[in-house]
Amino acid sequence: MRTQAGAPLSRRRFLALSAGGAAAGAASLSGCAMQVSSGVSGSGETVTVMAKADDLSPELIKQAQKDIGVKINTVLFSTSKLIAMMTNGNPPDLVRGIGAVDAPYFAARGVMEDLDPYFASSSVLRVDDLDPVNDLWRYDGRTQGKGPRYGMAKDFSQDSMFWYNTALFDQAGVDYPPELEPVTYEEWLDRAKRLTRRKDGQTTVFGGSYNGVSTPNLLASLTVSAGGSLFTDDFSRVDFTSPEARKALGWYVDYCRTKVGPSIIQPDPNTWDGPTFQANRLAMSNSGYWLGGLINADKKLAPLSRLAPAPFFEGGERVSPCQAGTGFWIPSKSHNKDAAWRVFEWFFGEAPAKARASGGWGIPTLKSLRSLMPSQKAYQKRVLKVQEAELKHYSVIAFTPYASADSLLGLFNQIAPAAMNGDMSVDTLARRLNSAMNEQLKRGKEQVG
Repeated sequence: MRTQAGAPLSRRRFLALSAGGAAAGAASLSGCAMQVSSGVSGSGETVTVMAKADDLSPELIKQAQKDIGVKINTVLFSTSKLIAMMTNGNPPDLVRGIGAVDAPYFAARGVMEDLDPYFASSSVLRVDDLDPVNDLWRYDGRTQGKGPRYGMAKDFSQDSMFWYNTALFDQAGVDYPPELEPVTYEEWLDRAKRLTRRKDGQTTVFGGSYNGVSTPNLLASLTVSAGGSLFTDDFSRVDFTSPEARKALGWYVDYCRTKVGPSIIQPDPNTWDGPTFQANRLAMSNSGYWLGGLINADKKLAPLSRLAPAPFFEGGERVSPCQAGTGFWIPSKSHNKDAAWRVFEWFFGEAPAKARASGGWGIPTLKSLRSLMPSQKAYQKRVLKVQEAELKHYSVIAFTPYASADSLLGLFNQIAPAAMNGDMSVDTLARRLNSAMNEQLKRGKEQVG
């Protein structure tokens, strides 16, 4: 049974609440002419936004007050702080979230405002202009991707796509991947092995990084690529022992065992792919188009960098999902919903959105802003050609509403290292993951009701 919005809120309903994700680059301001909302007005009001430090820069906050007359107070995102504010009846007005995993989790608990009426009256955020990736923020009480809209992504990548450094390929004598046709995951791993360089027991060049945005979501995507589903039809259980999930899990464990890239048993000191790729110490990175924001700013690296389609498992399904879809949502108990929506419109459809699109920090989530994506240079045109061809393979891969991605990640990180170090078989790992995660999912389903 779906918890109804407006139901009494308690800490019990927020157990295991989480909203992790990759950090996004701070947006610069654009000089483009802005649309003006014909919907609600929030001028003169104050909106409290719970976000990460780089979601809203001080300059952007000043620009919001200048453009739309709304003062923004920020609260640093914290799960415990969010719980406290919501249970005390004083929630933020906008909350950062990862659409791919947070939308079903929060919506199932009835704490998100249904934004369909706002979208219906907006001239800035028209439903017919929304990229399909925004369906990650829809939930009908059973399945992600259908039903009311509860939020929106600020930009997105098809996160199974990967960048590669042609100079490192040339040095290793490894053929480039095809421009528009996907390699298999087995071929990707073989290339990563041949590209890896070690000296005195230390890895000097990682052959490839393939960790996704969050391991549980990555494994769900890999399982679909293998032709199956990690979750049961009602999303109340996982089954890593199914042939498809076992294949996906086995491939990822092999990636970690061979130490061709960063993992929980071989962490990257930089903590994410960007600096390592920029330092020519990472030959391939499955960061999707989003990493182009960093690459475009490096005039030496950009001409050497190419984007490739998402790999696939032989005999499986070619899919190219978004594993993040980071954006904002409005709590159903917000006291400033109209003003929050005006900030929402401005952030997702006006100057900040145009600046993000022109910087290459992700694909715009409004189709009308696609023309702003970087395409002046020859290498940018090549990247755009690959990305545009890949869009037709996008689909929503639904995530469970009964556990946060972070809680499942914590269980995975406790259990999986033994298999990655060769001290546990993949079959044993699959059974142990089933046991631990299904207990977590069972508790979550009991909480939702």
